[in-house]
Amino acid sequence: MLQPPPIILSFSANDSSGGAGIQADTLTLASKGCHSLPVITAITVQNTVGVHDVMPLDSRWVLDQARSVLEDITVQAFKIGMLGSVENIVAIAKILSEYPDIPVVLDPILSSGRGDELANEEMIAAICKLLLPQTTVVTPNSVEARRLVGNTGRSPDEQDLGRCSKKILNMGCKYVLVTGTHENTHQVTNILYTDSGVLRSDIWHRLAGSYHGSGCTLAAAIAANLANGMPVSEGVYEAQEYTWQTLKNGFHPGMGQYLPDRLFWARNKGGHSK
Repeated sequence: MLQPPPIILSFSANDSSGGAGIQADTLTLASKGCHSLPVITAITVQNTVGVHDVMPLDSRWVLDQARSVLEDITVQAFKIGMLGSVENIVAIAKILSEYPDIPVVLDPILSSGRGDELANEEMIAAICKLLLPQTTVVTPNSVEARRLVGNTGRSPDEQDLGRCSKKILNMGCKYVLVTGTHENTHQVTNILYTDSGVLRSDIWHRLAGSYHGSGCTLAAAIAANLANGMPVSEGVYEAQEYTWQTLKNGFHPGMGQYLPDRLFWARNKGGHSK
């Protein structure tokens, strides 16, 4: 019998556009040679333009979905995306506490690319109190990093983001990857922080356009790399490279944002390179 691929349990919302959420996780993980166990946290009404409505699932359903597969299948990593409610955060934190040796990658989705609010202050407090202490790598963009520590102002000051990251690390997580896509800079700088300071800083060419699901793609790719046994620093860099390529090869199926092409490598092999 063949050895199974690395298996990752992903908590996130359904996105019927296929651009973000559980669909983005499943596509990314498959592209990276992993098998996804998708646990739905909410149903959304959204498209490439924005999120129009969200219906969180009952937390018992979230708990039961996860418990059902975890009683049957061994996982190598957890990936957490959109949460839907405080009750779901409590349920997921309970699951994580039962598997303390499994790496956790948390994408703290607080709003959509258009700015639609997806997490209120009570949810942010629950994320900080219950999930961050159990997280291996958290991947906020610069706006999310500031919101997690209660700083709602915007500043291009890298030292400001360093202070935010230190506060997030003090909440208990091991690594903070702050992405710079929301900063007003010519290039995108992503910085990985740990307790000892900056572990790595990577600069990427800023691509034109706006992308739906880029953060989901990055966090899922990191989870895949950790599940494959990569060290965190190497896994974070490789996930950035993969994500940048999905954006470079992105496509524009609707009237809103571009979608990352998570299977760009397969399409390129088939003679459809861009």
